[in-house]
Amino acid sequence: MAEFLNMGGHGFYIWTSYAVVLAVLTYAFIAPVRRHKQLVDEISEHRKPVK
Repeated sequence: MAEFLNMGGHGFYIWTSYAVVLAVLTYAFIAPVRRHKQLVDEISEHRKPVK
């Protein structure tokens, strides 16, 4: 298992690149979802009837 994680001496760079890609993909998924929710909340606030 240690040899697999080490990947011939390049494990640190490989696993770091995997972690960076995972972080970017996670952000690329979460950011638009949060922005959409924020926009829906703003629109619903503008549509409240004035008494």
